[in-house]
Amino acid sequence: MKKDILGVSIDDVVTEEAITLGLTLLDKPGFHYVVTPNPEFILAAKKDEEFRQVLNGADLALPDGIGVVYASKILGRPLKGRATGVDFAQGLMAGMAANGKKLFLLGAKPGVAQEAARRLTAVHPGLAVCGTHDGYFTEDGPVVEEIKASGADVIFVCLGAPKQEKWMKANGAATGAALAVGLGGCLDVFAGNVQRAPEAMQKAGLEWLYRLFKEPKRIGRMAKLPLILADAAAARLGGK
Repeated sequence: MKKDILGVSIDDVVTEEAITLGLTLLDKPGFHYVVTPNPEFILAAKKDEEFRQVLNGADLALPDGIGVVYASKILGRPLKGRATGVDFAQGLMAGMAANGKKLFLLGAKPGVAQEAARRLTAVHPGLAVCGTHDGYFTEDGPVVEEIKASGADVIFVCLGAPKQEKWMKANGAATGAALAVGLGGCLDVFAGNVQRAPEAMQKAGLEWLYRLFKEPKRIGRMAKLPLILADAAAARLGGK
């Protein structure tokens, strides 16, 4: 079931449910894509109609940020909880490893995707990473052809929002893959370049605070959290 959060439709799922749905999409005909809206996405979608339409056209939209969950409560249509992109990806890869599905990693700086592939195949025995490509390209065509030639079933598209979402919508079907997932900076996490918050902080919804402590330059991005809550309160008061 999807819920409207300030104009963006988000699936009311927790991580385990999202993983099950993602694996189901792999067996459905055609191309499908997954997005991971957080407060930045929702605020950007207010100004970018194309981005909003791409988000709302996704087969699965995960409530990635704790701010999205808080906003849903303020709006009076509460989501069950978070389903982060990185946790979804880990569960999806476990299922892929068990079913012989192939993964292509797209994005980040040169060398990051390769290191992520090395680590991920060690964590998920049986996972087949059939190709990688960094995010520094100017033409989509050669990248699309490389993915198609690799025979990938799933693409992790890590180009940053809204570029990655628009890229999936425009190019996903041509790659021949069954599923693409927009995952922002996850390749740096998978490569070991960025550390996630301790599990206790993740469960408490404080992963944003840990990341701010580690990367103070993110303060501008973190300011989106109170903005989305203010927007939600205004929408509730306005009867929207």
